Amino acid sequence: MDDLDEDRLLHLAIDLAREAGALLLEGLHRARTEVDTKSSRTDMVTEMDLASEASIVAGLRRARPHDAILGEEGAASEGTTGVRWVIDPLDGTTNYLYGFPSFAVSIAAERDGHTVVGVVHDPLHVETFTAVAGRGARRNGQPLRVGGATDLGTSLVGTGFAYQAGRRALQAAVLTTVLPAVRDVRRAGAAALDLCWVACGRLDAFYEQGLAPWDRAAGALVAAEAGAWVRVPGVTADGLPEDLTAACDPGLTEQFVALLTRAHSDLGGG
Repeated sequence: MDDLDEDRLLHLAIDLAREAGALLLEGLHRARTEVDTKSSRTDMVTEMDLASEASIVAGLRRARPHDAILGEEGAASEGTTGVRWVIDPLDGTTNYLYGFPSFAVSIAAERDGHTVVGVVHDPLHVETFTAVAGRGARRNGQPLRVGGATDLGTSLVGTGFAYQAGRRALQAAVLTTVLPAVRDVRRAGAAALDLCWVACGRLDAFYEQGLAPWDRAAGALVAAEAGAWVRVPGVTADGLPEDLTAACDPGLTEQFVALLTRAHSDLGGG
């Protein structure tokens, strides 16, 4: 894939993410007409998740009808081009329902299984985080770099929790090891944004177990292209849970991995 192809994917993703973001803002304070649950009674989906995904998918099928699509709310199709779009139409649904100001639209484009373009759009704060593999990360067009932290003890760390009660209890136990070892912990409720906040220095590190591809694909690329160390699920050689996503300033990597390893070892692997 050459730069022109990547630019086309990037601009398409930006346009569709911003259109979906405008739709979400329009519906933010409207009475919900449909609220359902998925994996548990705390894992919610609204008519706005579905409308946002439908908007993005329609735009992709108009522009690139032969690409594959994977969406959180059920959109799935095979493709013939080697490109697959991975979509989270509303990352932070619970926040959206409560009017808590942390939610985003996340769109990634993969080429032959590798993420080449990532876009995370925060409509409330009018911030669009973008990345192209090998070409860096940006926020509203301006280059991004990680914050430069080197001391884990004075670092601000983000995390998130699963929807299943048993998994949440284990994650809370991990937190009892992590929290005393860092400056403080934040749980904002939208992993795509958390990863972008590592990219721009609002967080020094982030970890969460059990993220789906659409939760992490775009944000992980933004973080990596901003210079962060990024660990995605599927790794088994580092002693951490296979389904753990983590990112941090590179100056924190050794300390952060050691802390997470200790925290999960205390649980027999998490």
